[in-house]
Amino acid sequence: MKPAAQPTRVLILGGGFGGVYAALHLDKALSRRGDVEVTLVSAENFLLFTPMLHEIAASNLDPSDIVNPLRRMFRRVQFLEAETRRIDLAARRVSVEYGPGGRTRELEYDKLVIATGSEDNYFGNEEIARHAVAMKTLTDAMLLRNRVVALLEHAAVEPDPARRRALLTFVVAGGGFAGTEAAGALNDFVRSALRWYPTLDAAEARLVLVHPKEVILPELGDALGRYAQKKLAQRGVEILTNARVAGHANGLVQLKDREPIPAATLVWTAGVKPGRLIEELPGEKEKGRLKVNACLELPGQPGVWALGDCAAAVDESTGQPFPTTAQHAMRQGRTVARNVLASMDGGMPEPFRFKMLGQLAAIGHRAGVAQILGMRFSGLVAWFLWRTVYLMKLPRLEKKIRVALHWTTDLFFPPDITQFITARGIEQAHRALEAGRAQLAGPSEAEMHPEERRAE
Repeated sequence: MKPAAQPTRVLILGGGFGGVYAALHLDKALSRRGDVEVTLVSAENFLLFTPMLHEIAASNLDPSDIVNPLRRMFRRVQFLEAETRRIDLAARRVSVEYGPGGRTRELEYDKLVIATGSEDNYFGNEEIARHAVAMKTLTDAMLLRNRVVALLEHAAVEPDPARRRALLTFVVAGGGFAGTEAAGALNDFVRSALRWYPTLDAAEARLVLVHPKEVILPELGDALGRYAQKKLAQRGVEILTNARVAGHANGLVQLKDREPIPAATLVWTAGVKPGRLIEELPGEKEKGRLKVNACLELPGQPGVWALGDCAAAVDESTGQPFPTTAQHAMRQGRTVARNVLASMDGGMPEPFRFKMLGQLAAIGHRAGVAQILGMRFSGLVAWFLWRTVYLMKLPRLEKKIRVALHWTTDLFFPPDITQFITARGIEQAHRALEAGRAQLAGPSEAEMHPEERRAE
């Protein structure tokens, strides 16, 4: 039995919007009470502001602009940079892996918040998983930006016209928010950068957006989706609707029931799913997501909550699961934090209720689409609303100022086309990484006990 003096151990898994906002709410509560110990576990030591991810890929912002160090966001919550490997609900224990050497550690808890997010869903297509470029993490966006610049440099040297066109062809799979914003941003970046490559013809550059439905951005409705298609087409983006990507290999993007597209780059934004960690947990699931009750608690698992992309919470007003958006995850985090405290104090849990305020998408150079409180906006007004709303939502004043300054200079200067990562740089990074792993892993058994090894 737990000693009375021991504080209640609250463990939060995941450093996305849901987990971080739950931790922030509990961080404030800890200033008034000493009977709670909160620990946040995340594979990264920062909160990534994902709505601005495509701005990194298009070189409109620096990577540090849209991340916030978690240790600077909390005063009382403990933070551990580690990868969650296993959740044992019966033993109330979590196994995490940390460090380059892959060391493991067991964490015990009294209350558990699961906010592990999601990962790219390739629908079992290993070929796409191996060759496609993702757009989900900060590293993905940075590598995509660097890849675009590297391909421009490669194409500037390539004498074969067919090969050159393939190098300058970029296919984006998925016409939802992530795919549409990525397509618009990449198209602007490539066409802006081409002025510095006099040996390349702008007509050789090609950006193709592949979407399985009739209209892109289905979440915003038919009218705004068609407006977005028209605007993107005017700027040179080819949109293939009612089409699906079937594979990518040997420089060809294969389409279902259509001619393949010669392209060196496939950007995959066609779906996400909860990770293996969620698959291994017991309980009922909805499309791989943990089914939770109205208070975001796992049925039959008192003291365990799930939220965000890895949880399926039903909206009572629609009978459908809540969308997996940042605005939902942030508010779910606060609700879970209040329910954690209520469970400790004998209070009544609070059901999660929220009506979406609106959705916005930037679709390229000073154009956007938005639906806010039932009103629809498009063009320059929507683009301005997109920047204003997300600038306000970006955590911490320091980051707001940095982004505002970068966006201001973006009005007067072209995006940077520096290739930060080269083939030689990758080789150096691999050598440094292996050397670091060897040092951090510690001495081998033979090195620690040479006499015993010799005796054997």
